[in-house]
Amino acid sequence: MKKNQPDNREPAHSQPEPDLPGEATGNPAEQNVAADPHAEVERYRDQALRAAADLENYRKRMIREKEEAIRFANAGLFEKLLPILDNFELGLEAARSDDSAKGIVDGFSMVHRQLGDFLTSCGLQAIEAVGEPFDPKLHEAIGHESDATKSDGLVLKQLRRGFRLADRLIRPSSVIVNKVA
Repeated sequence: MKKNQPDNREPAHSQPEPDLPGEATGNPAEQNVAADPHAEVERYRDQALRAAADLENYRKRMIREKEEAIRFANAGLFEKLLPILDNFELGLEAARSDDSAKGIVDGFSMVHRQLGDFLTSCGLQAIEAVGEPFDPKLHEAIGHESDATKSDGLVLKQLRRGFRLADRLIRPSSVIVNKVA
């Protein structure tokens, strides 16, 4: 080949050229769009509306997730605080049996009540289980006892209170369930 003559050969790895806008392709739907500029405008309008709707849905989902994160932000703190509250209640019950500590017991009872009111104001709710039917979503069965005067599956005793924050379970109640033999 001479130096001044152009190379008319196709490269070995040539790629097809992209279709230009408005250029007809083998797809009949695209041919219709190319033939009708109003259809193309409608297609872009539809894409814009869909994008705006997707953006609005995303914005609403982010707001909802943020509100939920704020509402349940204290869940981890409550999970760590509940065993401390349990021990406080156990100590208070033990001190109530000693008549010489009546003044201290009264003071700690007030602190216990304030702590309970604070936790309730933060949205923490105690689960009352005694006398209720056993619910595995709210209760953890530790054992069974038999009481023929009560219905089968009824919670007889609560060994540890359960709690929930709004509609989310923080800790299930540990209970003894009636099992009629």
